[in-house]
Amino acid sequence: MDTPHDQATVNQATANRATVEVDSPERMQELGRRLAKLLRAGDLVMLTGELGAGKTTLTRGLGEGLGVRGAVTSPTFVIARVHPSLVAGPPLVHVDAYRLGGGLDEMEDLDLDVSLPDSVVVVEWGDGKVEELTDDRLHVLIHRVVGDTDDDRRTVVLNGIGARWAAEDLRLG
Repeated sequence: MDTPHDQATVNQATANRATVEVDSPERMQELGRRLAKLLRAGDLVMLTGELGAGKTTLTRGLGEGLGVRGAVTSPTFVIARVHPSLVAGPPLVHVDAYRLGGGLDEMEDLDLDVSLPDSVVVVEWGDGKVEELTDDRLHVLIHRVVGDTDDDRRTVVLNGIGARWAAEDLRLG
């Protein structure tokens, strides 16, 4: 269920929306690999979901799909990691904003605005912190399926915001 903040973010000029059902961590990683095919330098991807929802697992798949160097792991304690491309593509900048306060100053210290034009920037817990970087972003909301006995089931909502995402087929079918 969307929180008021989730819904407010979704309502900001959503140009394109798709929902994908995922039933295992392996499928979440595969979703990341498929999603990576749509990404290009300059893309900002915001990931929203509770602890353990699969944000880092999805990002691991993005890294595989983009062909970047290094294991994609949660950057919770280092805040940000840069994974250079091994295939002449854009690097992946993986940020975990969980430990950062709501102030833009802390995000500005990361210089994401400098990295963004040449990289794919993925920000976990970025709500209210990175929207000012660009008018175009992909907001990925990951929800656990409530009332199901299988704890691995997720509903993933892909919200393409801005002109960059208006024509993309987010159904990933």
